Amino acid sequence: MAESDETSKMRERLLRFERESRYLRKDSDERKVLEEVFDRSTQLAIEELIARKDLSELYGVVSAGKEARVYRGEDRAKDPVAVKIYLVSASDFRKRMSYIAGDRRFGKLPSGSRDTIYLWTRKEFKNLQLADTAGIRVPKPRAFLKNILIMEYVGVPPQPAPTFAESEVDEADYKWTFETIGTLWRKAKMVHADFSEFNVFKTPEGDVLFDMGSAVLATHPQAVQFLKRDVSNMVRFFRKRGISGKSPEEWAEEITR
Repeated sequence: MAESDETSKMRERLLRFERESRYLRKDSDERKVLEEVFDRSTQLAIEELIARKDLSELYGVVSAGKEARVYRGEDRAKDPVAVKIYLVSASDFRKRMSYIAGDRRFGKLPSGSRDTIYLWTRKEFKNLQLADTAGIRVPKPRAFLKNILIMEYVGVPPQPAPTFAESEVDEADYKWTFETIGTLWRKAKMVHADFSEFNVFKTPEGDVLFDMGSAVLATHPQAVQFLKRDVSNMVRFFRKRGISGKSPEEWAEEITR
């Protein structure tokens, strides 16, 4: 099926943004990268999201990784949104099965990589909803379809907010971090499972936790192990920045008791 004129124009515009993006490696084949992100199934999903009025525009890439790329978009009210598109070709998703297995919300495990990615997208949406309901500051989830997740845009467009890794941090950030891990465990009954300085935005309005795809329920067989790892990661980060307090063991015991 030939792509629509609207989709064709969007692809050309995105190619220009990709070429100009600071996230794009100089030796990359821009069109190949674009083909990996916007395969036919993803194009159709974007068209459906536009038809549903969950999305009206898609602009340049603001973050890129091995598994997903995040684009700046606009909703029908012209407010900025973050559009996360998981790459259907990403082989690393096979390593993610341990974060899905044991989650009672999803039942039978998918057998194919594409179905795994679709489930992962749904999982991140559900995790964001759960965290938001528990009062944890995360990008508010808007919609999802197949491998596409639409969320609140955190930052001042076209720039995303800086992460902890890119910012000066202080005692207030230290306190927020461990309070957030505790609130996730006690109130949301969840563990982030990938908590790091790269997954927290620092904004004038307060810190924002993101990248919730790996998060698991507290009933997950490895939940406590993941929590201890999150705590250790953040204790290590803050110590490097000259901020110290309780040991990882003390924090983990306080949070889980």
